[in-house]
Amino acid sequence: MIVLIFFLGAVFGSFFLVIGTRLPKKEDVIFKSSACDNCHHKLSWYELIPILSYIFLLGKCKRCKKRISIDHLVLEIASGLLFLVGYLYYGLTLQYLIYLVSVSVSLIVFVSDFKYMVILDSPIIIGSMFLIIIRYFEVGLQNTLISILYGLILFAVMYLMKLLGDFLFKKESLGGGDIKLSFFIGLLLGYYGIGFKLGLISIIFSAFLALPYAMLSVYLNKKNELPFGPFLIASSIIVFVFIEKFSRLFIFFS
Repeated sequence: MIVLIFFLGAVFGSFFLVIGTRLPKKEDVIFKSSACDNCHHKLSWYELIPILSYIFLLGKCKRCKKRISIDHLVLEIASGLLFLVGYLYYGLTLQYLIYLVSVSVSLIVFVSDFKYMVILDSPIIIGSMFLIIIRYFEVGLQNTLISILYGLILFAVMYLMKLLGDFLFKKESLGGGDIKLSFFIGLLLGYYGIGFKLGLISIIFSAFLALPYAMLSVYLNKKNELPFGPFLIASSIIVFVFIEKFSRLFIFFS
């Protein structure tokens, strides 16, 4: 079961990379065949096996011998491990399904935002729909509506933060994708009694996660733009996984 779930996660990781790299360029993610970026050699089935194909091909295209981006290997391994860790933590439960939806959206956001500074609408919309359906079967209609309400409130808060940041810095402070992503985060954490507070702490925590990368990016590349989405969604997953500890922290200080 462990091997199966890890391999399944690697398969999904490969697909998430396709989504995150093709959709920003308006390319088809279903029917377009995978090919070498250099010589456009169409990959055979044995060249598409997650992790194993990269190892057997020594990280190079079979035809032109051009090195394949290590992004493929890294994302497949990371996705496999995340799927496996969630299974070991939650087991086959509805909580595990919610975790998988969050991880899936997170990995797609990582790819698209780091590569193209774009957060795609479709993963957020589809991920939110899955969360709403799972929540309905888990806690019923009333609590699901509460989760949606928290998502809308967090969306409004992030939008107000953007307006304030744009006014203070005289330029765009937050992208539209970051604001839309806040709805997904509010939906993820909103079922719990202190869901709105958890959403806010997730946003604050994301800033601390992004700080080392931002400092290094400015030092090395002299760039002032930061792909904030990956840190925003990563912090929300951390809060979700350790939600009992964060909840007890709020209760202790209240």
